[in-house]
Amino acid sequence: MIIELLGDDSLKRLEVDRKATHVEHLASHLRDKLKERRYFIVLDDMWSIDAWEWISDIAFPSNNNKGSRIIVTTRDIGLAKQCTTDSFIYHLECLHIYDATELLLRKTNKRHEEIRNDENLQKIAKRLVEKCGRLPLAILAIGGILASKKIEDWGNFYKELPSELESNPSLEALRKMVILSYNYLPSHLKPCFLYLSIFPEDFEIERRRLVDRWIAEGFVRARAGMTINDIGKSYFNDLMNRSMILPSRKVRIEGMVKSCRVHDVMRDIMVSISREENFVDQLQGNGRNVAEENVRHVAYHGSKWPKSGMDWAHVRSLSFFVEERMERPLGCLPKLRMLRVLDLMDANFRITQKDMNNIGLLCHLRYLNVNTVSSIIHTLPKSIGKMQGLQTLDMGECYITTLPTDITKLQSLRTIRCTNSMSNRGTFRVFLHGPKRCLVGMLCLPLVVFSTLASSDDCAEATAKLHMGCSRCWSDNSGVRVPRGISSLTELQILEVVDISRTCCKAIQEIGKLSQLRRLAVGTEWTTEKKCKILCASIEKVSSIRSLAVRAGEHHDRGLGWLVSSYCPPPNLRNLKLYGYIGDVTDWFRNLTQLVKVCLYESKLKEDKIKVILGALPKLMLLQIGFRAYLGERLVFGTGEFLNLRELKILYMDDLREMRFEEGTSPYMEMVEIKGCKLAFGIIGIKHLPRLKKISLSACGVGRLGILEEEVNAHPNHPILQLMMTWGDAWDVLTT
Repeated sequence: MIIELLGDDSLKRLEVDRKATHVEHLASHLRDKLKERRYFIVLDDMWSIDAWEWISDIAFPSNNNKGSRIIVTTRDIGLAKQCTTDSFIYHLECLHIYDATELLLRKTNKRHEEIRNDENLQKIAKRLVEKCGRLPLAILAIGGILASKKIEDWGNFYKELPSELESNPSLEALRKMVILSYNYLPSHLKPCFLYLSIFPEDFEIERRRLVDRWIAEGFVRARAGMTINDIGKSYFNDLMNRSMILPSRKVRIEGMVKSCRVHDVMRDIMVSISREENFVDQLQGNGRNVAEENVRHVAYHGSKWPKSGMDWAHVRSLSFFVEERMERPLGCLPKLRMLRVLDLMDANFRITQKDMNNIGLLCHLRYLNVNTVSSIIHTLPKSIGKMQGLQTLDMGECYITTLPTDITKLQSLRTIRCTNSMSNRGTFRVFLHGPKRCLVGMLCLPLVVFSTLASSDDCAEATAKLHMGCSRCWSDNSGVRVPRGISSLTELQILEVVDISRTCCKAIQEIGKLSQLRRLAVGTEWTTEKKCKILCASIEKVSSIRSLAVRAGEHHDRGLGWLVSSYCPPPNLRNLKLYGYIGDVTDWFRNLTQLVKVCLYESKLKEDKIKVILGALPKLMLLQIGFRAYLGERLVFGTGEFLNLRELKILYMDDLREMRFEEGTSPYMEMVEIKGCKLAFGIIGIKHLPRLKKISLSACGVGRLGILEEEVNAHPNHPILQLMMTWGDAWDVLTT
């Protein structure tokens, strides 16, 4: 740096004076010389905050007032924020698809005219630049190789790119760049990063799923003053801030990223590193022997399960990402004695009760995800009580209606998710409600079960439906019955969904003792008043709750009056979903000052209640009003109301005819989504929403559409108007 800034002679004088032997002498000399000079310095590709703090403290003068500038380029957002304030940080965007393609063609000495008439070549060129993430460095590196190839050979090169990244000397610089990024990761982030190679290319990786798996694998280290889950989230954010993973477009209303993906080139090299370190192996149905590589984590991406040659003795995690139907591979489960993680969420094969009984033998299991519509599990085996290390139990789309008593032995359990409802099971809905339908259900399902024409899968599914229907007395209640002793699960943070009507009073009381509980979802359909009051008292005791969902249903006469009669609602509640009539809830909502997201269905509110109850909530950012949540024909957002609202969703409000935004309302509103409404008198006043970015109208008959379009065109923020209409909706528009 001294030579670059002060010249060769300056360093030679230091050597003569014998002051070039210590870094401190060199830094002091540089600082003194720069103090009275105007300078412009670029520190390219800085990796470490420690390095920046060290060089800025000892090498650069602190009081130079000559208009000097220092530019730092880095892939680490945290380092950038350490260097300066947010207003001086420039986030470099990827190239537009056209510009990226232009750069590739220019590097390969090709022109657009050569591919303009060939749709296949256009697709290949697009895939190549997308593979490069539209990053100039990657495009130039790959373009340099393609320059020596015929344009007809680009398709083959694209298929062979993963192996080219490993062996082609021309791509060595690109490979070194990724490896350097990996080498600079802290030791605790390296296994978390390599673990991402389990997921397929371009896969949207849900943050919650990933963090839960990291924790189950033991990658997340405990830290004083933080929950293990919050530490896992900080790991996710660190990888994102270092540009090792890319945030997806799915962002929570508070700005938190919900999912991520990995840059294609980054992933190809990551897979190579994982294979070299025997960390992750991807099976493609080629029958390779796992024991030869002694890998700990196996991800299956094929469609034909290898029947022999597999040694599962050392496998710690098994994941399936299968798009096509395949033979059932879970016969290997009894061999997976060391398995910690079993993820079947993306498995496209039947998961039967027999499979679940085998899963119950995996005593080291910490994470079990069977949240898939292909599951026909109806009972958790008693052997689940032997899984003493189990932390996550996600059985979302199963037929399970009851949690066994043995589950109370699982002291490490942090998540229980059984969210399925009978009414979500397609044709099964015809068996709900009333003696006649109950009788039909009882008579018809056994015919399927014992029919010689039915396949084994059909019989298994019919058996699961019969079991589910009988255990719920053919009602459409949501959730599962929770056993006595649930309070022994002291680490439990997520409990979804509890069927209060079939859960005993003692177990409902014990919910109030779950001091770590953050997310709670319950169904109170057909529940007695006594149980509702006990539940209300339990909710009051759990101050840690951040998210609460309660479903009373349209058939429950009392609705949710028992809940809103509470004097002490959860003080830290941020997310609230209510399904059912809520009556006069003014005082109850007034205490929920931390609410960020509210979803209401069947609430039967009137216009004045909407304003009084919700309009004054200081932190409300997302409001979703669904079927029969509001009974008025005119919905007005008045002056001084909804001052922090960002997103508004109005869904299937049959009686609603007009929406109006008055001046001074919702100054931060960005998104308005309306679906399944007949707004005969239109949407008026969007000019009063200064930050509006998008209006989405789906299956709506909107009157005065021309006036709305004029307001959109005249809006200074140029919001997008998205129309998705049926023929019937279009006719409604034309006739209003």
